[in-house]
Amino acid sequence: MQSGFEDYVRARGDALRRFAYLLCGDRHLGEDLVQEVLVKAYRRWSRIETDQPDRYLRTALVRSHVSWLRRLSNAERPTTISDDRPAGGGDFADQQASRDELWHRLAGLTRAQRAVLVLRYYEDLDDRQIAEILRCAPSTVRVHAMRGLARLRDDMSPRPLPTTISEATR
Repeated sequence: MQSGFEDYVRARGDALRRFAYLLCGDRHLGEDLVQEVLVKAYRRWSRIETDQPDRYLRTALVRSHVSWLRRLSNAERPTTISDDRPAGGGDFADQQASRDELWHRLAGLTRAQRAVLVLRYYEDLDDRQIAEILRCAPSTVRVHAMRGLARLRDDMSPRPLPTTISEATR
């Protein structure tokens, strides 16, 4: 049993960490999430291994991330550490700025909205599969996707500048 589990983690551990990173938006929280799920999976590995371990663990990662108990246990947030190194070329800096902006906007979504968007666009799952993972109706998945995308679009749309002083003070 232990050998099969270790082989699986060696082969698929990086993919699980990438998936968790997309769910959490934070590398360290993603690693913690994967570790927590793998500890629980180890105890049941003989049953999981015969089924579909990728699907089982992906589902466990999403459910653990979205759960209320996990939210309470992760109230601690790291602070940004400034990098004193000079920035490289403009293209790389622009790419990083766009990427940071996208991560900031994704962080503004609810956990369910973010999970739906990651499962849909990163894992390429359909609404029925996402609904199974989140234990909800496919219509609920569509609502989360619609609201999450609408919020992202709204955040990205340019705002008109105020034309009068009274508009600027509203």
